[in-house]
Amino acid sequence: MSGRFIEGKWVTKAHWEADRGGAFKRQESRFRDWVTNPEPDRYHLYISHACPWAHRTLIVRRLMSLEDIVSSSTVHPLMGADGWHFDAKDPVFPSEDPLHASTYLRELYLRTDPTVSGRVTVPVLWDRHENRIKNNESSEIIRMFATEFINGKTPKYDLYPEAHRSEVDRAMDAIYQPINNGVYRCGFAQTEPAYVKALNELFDALDHWDAVLKEQSYLCGSSPTLADVALYTTLVRFDAVYYVHFKTSKRHIYEYKGLWQFLKRFHRLPGVAETLHLDHVKTHYFASHRQLNPMGFIPPGPDIESMLNT
Repeated sequence: MSGRFIEGKWVTKAHWEADRGGAFKRQESRFRDWVTNPEPDRYHLYISHACPWAHRTLIVRRLMSLEDIVSSSTVHPLMGADGWHFDAKDPVFPSEDPLHASTYLRELYLRTDPTVSGRVTVPVLWDRHENRIKNNESSEIIRMFATEFINGKTPKYDLYPEAHRSEVDRAMDAIYQPINNGVYRCGFAQTEPAYVKALNELFDALDHWDAVLKEQSYLCGSSPTLADVALYTTLVRFDAVYYVHFKTSKRHIYEYKGLWQFLKRFHRLPGVAETLHLDHVKTHYFASHRQLNPMGFIPPGPDIESMLNT
């Protein structure tokens, strides 16, 4: 079971967000305010180490050296019928809300809008001054981090270079539906035709970008951009989780020369490896999605982190 708000009331249900053909339909993010001229100590980032969308924001925060501008904390990797939660006493995955001592992340949604509707998702960018969620759309948060939040800093990487933003945007758009969202479209499909369509589109896209990355280091050329961040967080979970859990088992990422070399190259950028917590990733997917894995068993291997460093 999973839950969501309907006009401020929490409701649980076995399946959400599918069209009449059984295809998974991702909801749009609810809070979309844009931050300009951010003040130090004003913003806090709530993430899950398990979630690829939240992982994007953590990577950009690290690569842009924003730790002193944006504080961060994580939810517990298990997500049940009550949604993402905090558990400071868990000996393996301790987590807490440092701002409000909340038990559930959904409490922050109600603080922001008592009549909110929709699922409770990460990441969440919280505004301490206004005491509300400022933005919960990962693609917008990482763009803000790469532009508005640098505040005169000169980071090592320009992840969203002004002269090439349209190219970066096109690449992000091109990988979103078939790859980033595609693995979920496979895993959460409710009919076989919907699953097969999503699977074919996923691997067609992987084949395409594998060919691109055999010829160049990154999606938009020789330097990493936000598009590479978005691709990395999906690919690094693929063999360890999606291959089995979401039935994307036509081929491993390590069998693709271009994609695998890209994955290793991006993983080795200073600071990126420290943002990856595959124990959270595997615990969340295999133990939370009981409709896909009823017993909640967490399979061992492959040791992706070791493979990426060899």
